[in-house]
Formats: sequence, C-alpha cells, structure tokens
Amino acid sequence: MSNAASKVVRAACPHDCPDTCAMEVTVEDGRATKIRGADDLPFTNGALCTKVAHYLERVYSDQRLLHPMKRVGRKGEGRFERISWDEALDTIAEKFAAIAADDPRAILPYSYAGTMGLVQGESMDRRFFHRLGASLLDRTICASAGAAGWKATMGASVGMDPEAIVDARLILIWGGNPVVSNLHGWRYILEAKRRGAKLVCIDPWRSQTAAKCDVHLAPWPGTDGALALAMMQVLIADGLIDRDYIDAYTVGFDALAERVQAFTPEWAAPLTGLPADTIRSLAREYGSTKPAAIRLNYGLNRCAGGATVMRSIACLPALTGAWRHPAGGALLSTSGNFPVDQQALERPDLYTAHHARAPRTINMATIGEALLAADEPPIRALYVYNSNPVAVAPNGTRVREGFLREDLFCVVHELFQTDTADYADILLPATSQLEHRDVHKAYGHLYALTNEPAIAPLGEAKPNSEVFRLLAARMGFSDAALRESDDEVAAQAFMRRDNRALGLAPETLRAKGWARLNLPRPFAPFARGNFPTPSGKCEFRSESLAQRGLDPLPHWVPPHESPVSNPALAARYPLAMISPPARNFLNTSFANLPRFLEQEGGPKLEIHPDDAAPRGIAGGERLRIGNDRGAFHAQAVVTDRVRPGLVVCPSVWWRKLSGDGENANAVTSPALTDLGGGPTFYDCLVEVEKA
Repeated sequence: MSNAASKVVRAACPHDCPDTCAMEVTVEDGRATKIRGADDLPFTNGALCTKVAHYLERVYSDQRLLHPMKRVGRKGEGRFERISWDEALDTIAEKFAAIAADDPRAILPYSYAGTMGLVQGESMDRRFFHRLGASLLDRTICASAGAAGWKATMGASVGMDPEAIVDARLILIWGGNPVVSNLHGWRYILEAKRRGAKLVCIDPWRSQTAAKCDVHLAPWPGTDGALALAMMQVLIADGLIDRDYIDAYTVGFDALAERVQAFTPEWAAPLTGLPADTIRSLAREYGSTKPAAIRLNYGLNRCAGGATVMRSIACLPALTGAWRHPAGGALLSTSGNFPVDQQALERPDLYTAHHARAPRTINMATIGEALLAADEPPIRALYVYNSNPVAVAPNGTRVREGFLREDLFCVVHELFQTDTADYADILLPATSQLEHRDVHKAYGHLYALTNEPAIAPLGEAKPNSEVFRLLAARMGFSDAALRESDDEVAAQAFMRRDNRALGLAPETLRAKGWARLNLPRPFAPFARGNFPTPSGKCEFRSESLAQRGLDPLPHWVPPHESPVSNPALAARYPLAMISPPARNFLNTSFANLPRFLEQEGGPKLEIHPDDAAPRGIAGGERLRIGNDRGAFHAQAVVTDRVRPGLVVCPSVWWRKLSGDGENANAVTSPALTDLGGGPTFYDCLVEVEKA
C-alpha cells in the first residue's frame, strides 16, 4: 500500500452530547480503518467516549440501509423491497405535490438531533419545507423548557466556560450524569476535585456520577425548583449575598426577596424528601464558598415546572456574586455563545415569499396526538429524519397509533431500520458522519468544528442536504437557495461580522479542524453584568414574562404526578419513575449495535429493597411496569442506588429489541412543561409487579 492511499481526515462527533469531540479518521484505500479523538482540541484531549470509540462498527454495520425501499407489508411490519432513487424521489414529490395543492400544511417534517451539524441538521431541510409551505415543527423534545427558563433569567443559553471550572472550590452537579453524558466535561470537574473542590451531586438516582461525588442529595423527581427556592430563602435570610453585585447587575431583587420568604427549608423538606437541615446546610455552604460553580443538565427540565426550575437555579450565582470569578457561576449550555446565522441557514423568507397564510406549528412532543387529531388540515404526510419518534416520543401507545394510519404517507431517511422506519412508505438510506460535509457548534464548550467527508457514501446512501436538493428540483422549485452546495451552506453557518466569529472562516476551520470562539481567557462573562437580557442585567424579575401575562418571578410549580401533588393517582400508581440515558446508548443511537446491546444486557428497572420486598420482587425477575397509559417489561435490579418510592429505567431501548415490543415511553406522559412546550418524561407515576 502506498502512502498516497492513506490519509487522516478531520471530523466532528455529530451526536447529541455537550462534548462535540474533534475526531481524526484514518482512511486507507478508501476505507476508514481507525478513529480517535483529536489531541490538539483541548476539550477532546485525544479521547472519545466508549460509544464513539467504536464508531466504525456503526459506519460499517451489516444493518446499514444502503438502498431506497418501498413498503410491501402492513405498516409496522417492516417489510420492504428495493427501488431506485428515481422511483423514491418521484413518489415523494408526487405525493407532496398532490397534498400541497390542497394545503401544504398537511405535510410535516419531523427531526431532532440525530446529527447536530448545522448543514445536515438545520439548513437545506428547513429551506425545502419553508418553500413547500409545510407545517413547522416545534423541536421541544429535549431542551426547550430549560432553555426558556434559563433565557428568562439570563437572556440566552450562555454561562461559564466549562474549562474554568477547574478552579472552583465547590461544584454542584445538578440534574446531570457527566460520567455518562459529558465525559470530557467530567475531566475538568475531576481536576477541580484533585485541587481540593467539593463535589455535590443533586439527582434522584445515585448515578455513576453521584457515586463519585463527595455528597449525593436525592430529591424527589420534579422538586428541584422547591430546593432552589429554599436555597434562595436561606441565602437572603442569612445575608450570604453580594449586595454590591445585586445592586449593580440585577433587577427585581426586592420582589424576589419578598417572594421567597415563605419558601423555607421546612416548607421544601416534605416536597423534596430532603431534611430541612440538609437544605439549609447546602445553601450556607454554597453562599460561603468562593468560587462556587453549578453544572446543570436537562434532566431537570423534564417535569411540570421544567422551565421555572431552571429560572430559579439561574438566580443563585447572581445572588452570591459567583459570576465575579471565571470559575464561579453556572452552566446549562454554551450554545448561545455561537453566532449561528439561522436566517441564512434556514431561510424562513422562502415561506413568506411563496405563501400568504401564516404557518402552522406542531409540537414534536405531542406527535401522537397530532397525528390522531381532527385538526384542519389533518397531517397527511410525514417526513422523518434525524429522529426515531416511535421509540423516543412520550405516550408511546398514541404515537404508534398515529403512525399506523394507512392514509398517512410516511417517509423515513435513516442509517438503520429503526422502530420508526418500520412504519415508512418510502425508506431512504442516509449517510453517516464519515460520509458527508458539515460544520458544528457545541453546547458544552466554546469551540466550533468542521467535519470533512472521510469516505464515499456506502451503497446508495445520501446526506440530508442532497436529498432535499433533489426533491426541490423534482418539485420544480427554482430558488437559488435550494441549489447551494454543502460547502456554500457551511460558509454561511456563522455571522462573520460578529466579533465572536473571528477565526471561524470556512478556510480556517477546514485547515485546523476546529477554532475557539473569539472570547477572552479567562472568560468571566458576567463579572460586570452585560447579560444578554432586555435590561442587560440578570433578571430576577422578568418584564418579558410579565408582558406575556406570566408570573415574572421564580415560583413553585409542583409535578403533575407525585404523591404530594396528586395523591389520588399515587394511591393507584405509587412509584415515581425516571428514564435517564443508558450508559451504552445515546437516546436510541447505538442501541441496535451488538456490542452495546450485549453490554446493556436487556431493559432493567432499578427498585429499592423497601419497594421490592412487599411486592415479592427479587433481583433478576421479569417485571411489568404500568399505568393508565400503557406498560412495558424489564428485569429487576434491587438496589439502594434509588431511594424508596422511586424506580429508574435506563433508556431508550428500541421497542423491537426490548423483548416485548415496548419501552419506557409506553408509560410516559403527554403533559407539557410550564414554558417551552417540553415533554415531562420524568414526571411519571407507575406501579410495578412481577410479570
């Protein structure tokens, strides 16, 4: 083999993870032979997680879809026959054109974070559906509630530099499991611990992360907002606040102080299940330790008060002046630091230029109800890409009923024949990250990355962007924006006039593979205020919420389903259930590959001995977990990692690989959060019995 036949290509991990790793792919004679984390990107530091370290098994899996197909069996059976790309595209274009002639809003795209790339995830697809006049999709399924709450206080999805956390003296890891879902960020937290920081994990479940922290506090699911309110009450009552910072850089303190007077630790204790003294001690330690950092994740926002809990926690570092230090403050997401040019990428003007009527927006979290609703116009066509809704959407029985509609024309563009793919009329083969061009922002660090195609597409696979260009041409759309190449789209990803984008020029990114945003080091974003809010200050009281007729101050939003908030339901279904990510899965990605299925060993349900004993449950037994919405089965793991009254089902399993055709979303709720329209996956009561 000559040297000319071997090369190393710069790539970016595309998956829904805050780490967004830089990767190097070794290619020999046109085949990828090795993948590794890039040494030169500080956050990646040469390492990949255990899932992506085996990414070539995903790329070259014998399960890959390699050719277009059409359905030949009943919906859900998963029986298809091979067709040509011409037949597939002609069929889709003809169906879409016929429906659009009546009302294009009867067509709905459905996508999320199967790839986080700005080219393959949110550009040509949006342009095509805007030009078509289809219904818009409100992409709420993961983070919308938390983002809405954080924005109400902070102004945008911004916070501390995660690399600066190494100098913190106290770190609250709140609602996240970074050992599994933020591994590279965890490295910086461990360095802080090595330097003497105390780690406190706040999570209903003793996760892999909680087990490695100095302290683990396990509140009831959905009650973190009560804990945050009680912490504020203690901070203010005990004088553990920075009045100079508050006076200079916040608004609404007097109203907040009056509001939280009643939210004492004694009030919060029966709601959270934490002793009042524990809550008071946590607040005092937080208020007296400098610098103190809070690392949050989106587990917190999957309950009735998902937005308000984030809003409440976001107030804490402004009360104590923690923002004065680069290692102080809080971080939910860094995504708001990236000057992404959404207008250029998505071209919403294509909608207004071609359609007089206002668009219709459908919440992806309620896709089952939307498909079964009698709304006008009813959804007659669905195009699914970058998502697997039959497995991941809540209230799964209704989702499946919706996808079973024989009059629904369904297109699925995928790498594998997922649960959702089984319901497709036309099934299209998608490229993997190694087979297409992209550019990436991040939500867990401050580096932008490029992704170069390392190998040719396998079989007849095509990237999202190419399929939408071909469909646009088939439907006679002549807009220049629908013909742009991936390189042309990538060049528009960032607002070049924004000072933060200096160094993000396409040629610069492609030469190095990555570039840090043009932000100072050390980065203390709010040491002197400058919050991206309407007032320019941290908004304890939000005038924008008030103008919408909403409570402008942090407040208590009880769970929809808990023994305290809904005792009648709890009498029938007494156990709270959460379904955090399984260590070897990422949502449903990787959940079909033999290596990871073997490591997970089948669906599990963790249950406390005090709950197992009266039900006659022993470890290893098959369980039925159910409520009024449905039921699924899992193997019992009797453990004190969960508190009494709580069960934990690591997820998300493909339904058809779970053993009974169901998964945890058979029981999750269709109810939505207080703001942001997010799902309430972790606001769920069940009963458990031996199967």
